[in-house]
Parts: sequence; structure tokens; C-alpha cells
Amino acid sequence: MRPAHSRRPLLLSAAFLLAAQAPMVGAQGTAADYARAEGLRARYRGLVLDAVDQAGAIDSTPRFWYRTSTPRGTAFMVVDAESREKRPAFDQQRLAGALSAVLHRPVAADSLPFNTFDFAKGEQAITLWVGPTRLRCSLDAYTCAPTTAGRRLDAGVGGALYGSLPAEDTTERPSPDGRWVARVRNHNVLVRSTSDAGPGVYLSTDGSEGAPYRLRTLVWSPDSRRIAVYRVVPGYPREVHYVRSSPEGQLQPEHVTRLYSKPGDLLDRGTPVIFDVPARRTVTVNDSSFAGAYAISPLEWRRDGRTVTFEYNQRGHQAYRVIEVDAATGNTRVVIDERSPTFFEYSAKKYRRDLADGREIIWMSERDGWNHLYLYDGVTGRVKNQITRGSWVVRGVDGVDSATRQVWFHASGMERGVDPYFVQYYRIGMDGTGLTRLTTVDAMHTVTYSSDMRYYLDRWSRVDLPPVAELHRTSDGSLVMPLARADASGLLATGWKPPEPFVAKGRDGKTDIWGVIIRPSSFDPARHYPVVENIYAGPHDSFVPKTFSTQLGMQAIAELGFIVVQIDGMGTSNRSKAFHDVTFRNLGDAGLPDRILWHKAVAAQHPWYDISRVGIYGTSAGGQSSTGALLFHPEFYRVAVSSAGSHDNRMDKLWWNEQWMGWPIGPEYAAASNVDNAWRLQGKLLLLVGEMDTNVDPSTTMQVVNALIKARKTFDLLVIPGADHTSGGDYGDLKRWDFLVHNLLGVEPPDRNAMPVAGTVGAEDHR
Repeated sequence: MRPAHSRRPLLLSAAFLLAAQAPMVGAQGTAADYARAEGLRARYRGLVLDAVDQAGAIDSTPRFWYRTSTPRGTAFMVVDAESREKRPAFDQQRLAGALSAVLHRPVAADSLPFNTFDFAKGEQAITLWVGPTRLRCSLDAYTCAPTTAGRRLDAGVGGALYGSLPAEDTTERPSPDGRWVARVRNHNVLVRSTSDAGPGVYLSTDGSEGAPYRLRTLVWSPDSRRIAVYRVVPGYPREVHYVRSSPEGQLQPEHVTRLYSKPGDLLDRGTPVIFDVPARRTVTVNDSSFAGAYAISPLEWRRDGRTVTFEYNQRGHQAYRVIEVDAATGNTRVVIDERSPTFFEYSAKKYRRDLADGREIIWMSERDGWNHLYLYDGVTGRVKNQITRGSWVVRGVDGVDSATRQVWFHASGMERGVDPYFVQYYRIGMDGTGLTRLTTVDAMHTVTYSSDMRYYLDRWSRVDLPPVAELHRTSDGSLVMPLARADASGLLATGWKPPEPFVAKGRDGKTDIWGVIIRPSSFDPARHYPVVENIYAGPHDSFVPKTFSTQLGMQAIAELGFIVVQIDGMGTSNRSKAFHDVTFRNLGDAGLPDRILWHKAVAAQHPWYDISRVGIYGTSAGGQSSTGALLFHPEFYRVAVSSAGSHDNRMDKLWWNEQWMGWPIGPEYAAASNVDNAWRLQGKLLLLVGEMDTNVDPSTTMQVVNALIKARKTFDLLVIPGADHTSGGDYGDLKRWDFLVHNLLGVEPPDRNAMPVAGTVGAEDHR
């Protein structure tokens, strides 16, 4: 069924859609279908005009910058909410020249190589990222240079190691009053008076190479009397080894290693230590409330200097605490103790805001089954009241005004009868009263507030609604001025049609499962179409598109003669805690039981939806899930293309897999493993992997290959020399298309060895 929308301005009209119908073609999977799929990017480019896709506030002003699409590319603009004036953000032609000079390659003014930026120096300069390089560009002389300003090392302890060890910090840390400087020398803390040219005095002598004090964690108390710092016992620095088979510019391969922590590995163990500088006294901190940490956050002093706080994430992610340390005694107090029998989602569902120097704390929790905000008494550690409440999800906090005692936040699922993933923006009192909805259209919203919260720039769209951008007042949500309404008529004229939302019940018979259906532009309801599912079931988010986009990757596959779908099954995020908890120690589930029921519900309504021929593809966690579909549900899924798959959660990155699969390592890891279950393979499988994948150890894919060979199974494998974490790029697209066409349509793909190959659209890559 289609979801109902109560307010639907700018809908793509039925007249538009009928006028945009493309002529029918012959059999599916033909050369003409391939040509149409390969030409989509060029065909669709520049056809949606006045679409605002990025925005930001300019500090201490009522102005915003935003980026919008033009017939030639993109333009960056500035708008003043008080004067209602709009102007270019900068001279894009001159900036392109400055970027060309520093990047040593041509840069086009209408396609600048960045999406967002920050104004600096009173709007006389901007800072931006181009790939891994941070640049600062003046807007008077129009020159650009690399900068490291504003960057800081993580001052916490624990977690996992990836890449290489951070360079040792050798700088000095001045005290707030300027009378002292602190540094770490020979792994110990040393302080020196700024009025004395001497070598200084060691505050510690127990630091060593095996348990050093870390200078990057050192913080002075506001009164300059004390220092808090972590002493760290290093964990196990696991290395992953690579062979780059085809290095650029040389014949012989090369060996590469990088740090890569995996589930179960020994982690750094940090303990805070406090030093009373004038008294030359060490205060030992009682660690009984934070033993066995996964990670401990940076140390933060209260303004009165009597206590220091940090956050403790217990390994296994079932306990998360805010801890306060008495600086004079070292005694600890657990201010907030968050516990879960499954997992505490610390990466996306954690929020803490201290008020009045910690006397009150706003905290986020799923303890009542939904993600909400709570007001704590920071002195007693008790909940004063629940700020938000209901069968809906707080998605983030945008601002807090302690004077008016108001909280601005965004949430989804509060409005009944519409898509529960649509994000709306609200204001509420800290006592839980005065809930006010600021955004009014039933769509997916992204709001940017001015620094004083007086105005906001609202961008919204749906899969069937081109983007709209407006300026509003925060006090009452009233419209200040419209900024842009995207024009998609050129896109519609090509025969493109928006994805169709579809809802069906999940495995419990009650919960709505949401997805989208994408048809070929040559769609004929009299035909039967095989179905291809694009899967990504990572528990850290939800993934079905909710905003307006051509969906190039999925649309290209549809053009070959398929119905392409994407679904958010149970175990993904942004719904209830129970919905999310399906993934606990159960990544192999991937919501597949819900997905299969969803497919069957579509087929019951649409005879053209052929569920006797279902394929599935995905990258990264989607690579694991797509292979798992063949292993665990061969009665339904027939064909899979799996790229860069995290096929065994014991082989993948520690921080992601322990979050969902738990710690210590239990039998659940083997039960979900595509390696251990490779013997179950039925159907047709194509595995794809980049030999230099730094996100998922490429050996994971090769271990699946090894297990399949031992089980005497038939499969296909594509290894891409030099490639990092990828779905394969242009060549991977072609292999994916050919594999699906051959095995689901029963058609022989074009012989590319007999003809030149055109560029293709790229499929989606995931973290």
C-alpha cells in the first residue's frame, strides 16, 4: 500500500508522469537496455534546477550560506534573514583558480570540489576540505593554502586502533593563569614555572613505555592548581597485511601493513590521575566504577575546579556511565548509570548537556523503549523529569537555552499517518511542557539554525517531491522568505519516475516495514519482472531513501529489465528499541524475514512483481547480508552479488562489530558467519573485493572463497587490484549487471570484448 501524506505541495502530477512515459522496448536485458542504463548519468545531469542540497549558518549573524543547482552546475549563495537579501557567497571563478593552483589540477567554477565550508576571519576567508586536505582560502586575494587550524586529537582513551599510531604529542600545555607549563617527558608528567628557566619538576615517576602518561589527554583545572591526565597501558596493536599487486609506476608488488583492531583484541586501558601542582601531590583515582572499559572520554573539569568528569563505555556496550572524580580525594561518583540488557547505542543515540556547571544534565536514553531526553539532577544523580515522551524517536538535539529552559530537537514518528522515518523539528520546555512543532510539511526535513537560534533555514523533500528551501523565524515558525523550489520538469521529461513507497507488516504481524519500489522507464504492467533488492542492513542507521533523488545506481539496474527495491527491515535504527534490538548478537539476521514478507506483500498486489526470481546485492555490511540471503534463505533468494563483504564479524573492525554482536566473543559470531556457513550455499553468487580494502579486511572475502572451495561449491569471484573499500566502480557495475541479467533474466549479456565500453553510473558504497 502507498502511505498517505496529509500535506503534499508540489507533487509530481499524474499528467507529468503520463507525459514522461518512455516508448516500450523489446525483450529485457537487450543492448538497448544496457545503452539506456549506461547513459543515465549523462542523461539526467543538470535536469533538476534550484535544488538546495547544503546549507550552513554564519556565526554571530542572521545570515546563512547555501548551495543550489543551476543549469551549469552549482552555486554557493548567502542570504540575510533580516534584510532578505541574497548574494553569491564568493567569486566562484576566482576561487576555482586559487584551488587549481594549490591542488595542481583544473577546477571548474561551476563544480567546485567541496560541498560545505566555514566562513572565517569575519567572512574574509573560508575553510574547506578537498578529500583528506583541509584548506584555508582568502576571499580578498583569493589564495588557498593547507591548514591544520581547528583540528585536535581525540583526548580520550581506549577504543580501537586503525591506520597508524598517532604521532606523540610533544607540545607544552600552559596553565590557565600562565604561571605553569606541563609536558610529558620520558613517559612522565613534568611541570615548569614560566618564570623559571630551569628544567622543571616531575610530578610522576611511574610512567614507562609500557604504561605512559598521554600528554594529549592532559587538562589543567580552571584555577591552575591541578592537572588531570590518563596513564595508559597499551593494548594489542593488531596489523593487517596487504600486497598491492599493481603499484602505479612500478612492476613489482609491494607489502603494506596498517593497524586494525578486531573483535576480542586487547584494548588500551586508561586510568585518570590527578596531580596537585603546588603541593607536588599525586591523587590516586578509585577505578572500581570504570574497570573493563571499551573507551573513556576526555577529562573535563568543572568550573569550580573541585571535580573532574568523564564518560565510561564498558566493553560490550551494555553499561555507559558519567563519572565524577573528587580532585582532592580521588573518590568517584557515578552521576548517570545507563544500562541495557542488549546494547547502549553510543555512536548515534548519546547526548549529554551539562547545565549550571553540572548541577543539571540533559541526557538521552532508550530506557522506556524509545529514544528520548531526560533531565537529571547532577548533584543527586536522580532523574528530575522526562523531557520528551511517546512512541516516537528523538533523532538529535539542536539547541538548549538554559535561561528560558527550552530545548530544540528533531524527531521522527511523532506524526501519525505518515512515514515514521520523516524527520521533523520541535521545541519543548525542560519540564516536558510546551511541545511545539516548527516544521509543518510531511516530508524529510533538514534544519540549520542561526547561531542565536532566532532563524532557521528549512530544507525538505520526499522521494516524489523535489526539494524546497525556506527561511523561518524560530519563535513561532513563521515564514520569513522562500529561498528555492526545485524544478524537476526536465528530469520528468526523460521518462524518469520517482520511487514508490510501499509498506507491509513484518515478522510479528504488527510492525510496519517500509521500502521503495523502482521500475524501469520502459515498464509494462503486462510483463513479469524479476526483482533485485539493494540491501544495507547496518544497525547504525536506516537506509531506504526518503529525499528526492534520481537513485542512479538502482535506476540503472531497473533499466535492464528489473524491479529494484530497498527495504529497512527489523534490526536497523530510527524506530523503537525493540525494533533495533533484533540485531543484538544477530547481524546474520539482517531483517531478512521482514524483507521476504514485504516482497510477498508487493507480489500479492502486483502481478508483474515476480518473486520466483529474486536477486540481491550489497556492499560492506550489505555484502555480508546479500551472501547471507543465499546461505540462510535459499528458498527465496536465487542470486547475490556481494561486494567488500564483512562476511565474518570476528574478522571485521572491532568498534562496529562488538557494538552489535557483543563481547566477549560468543557462539553468535560463528552462527552469523558466512565463512562457517558457506557450505549452505544454493543459488548463484558473485563475490567482489578490492585487494587494498582498509575498511573491511579483504581476507574475510578470501576466507569465504576458501570455505566454498572446500565445500565444492560453484561461485564467481572478482578481485580488483589496488581498490580500497568499494562496490567495484564502473567495472564492478558492469559485472553486477551482467551477473543479474544472466542469472535472473536468462539473457546473455553483451560481448564487451567485441566492442568499446562506455562509462557507467556508480552503485552505492557504504561504510
